[in-house]
Amino acid sequence: MILNLGVTDLPYADPEPARKVPKKPGKRPRKAAERRGSLTTGDVAEILEAEYHVMEHFVELHGEDIARHVEGSLQGALEDLLAGAPPRAETDIFGTAMSEIEDAFKNMLSLKELDKIGYPGIPTAAAQKGVSHRFKRPYKRRDPRPSFIDTGLYQSSFKAWVT
Repeated sequence: MILNLGVTDLPYADPEPARKVPKKPGKRPRKAAERRGSLTTGDVAEILEAEYHVMEHFVELHGEDIARHVEGSLQGALEDLLAGAPPRAETDIFGTAMSEIEDAFKNMLSLKELDKIGYPGIPTAAAQKGVSHRFKRPYKRRDPRPSFIDTGLYQSSFKAWVT
């Protein structure tokens, strides 16, 4: 059995319609304009993992907790079986653990745990500036926010599952 960490692949909603990028001879349009409205949580997760290793750091920081959650879930399923309950489906055996792992990841981001590990680029510049696309004016000066929680979609779409 393999523990998988990932995200539910959801599109990022674009509050602004895509604008035409003026073409100048020999110039390529900006990347953001090219990709406007086409990013998904899966794309963002791949980018964040490649650049910052967010999920890898999560496992390093919370590996023992993850093992405890899986152990507790298996123990509960075994106790139920020994008490005479019908056997659970494979997904139900690990259901409690997966929920606890998802909560731990979301809390790690909210509590800025990655900021303390000293990995280059964390905290992100956008987080330090308070950039948040939850607001009408995302680049307005605000207090710092947790890294990797710009819209909250990446955090809320995190999933753990066993195959």
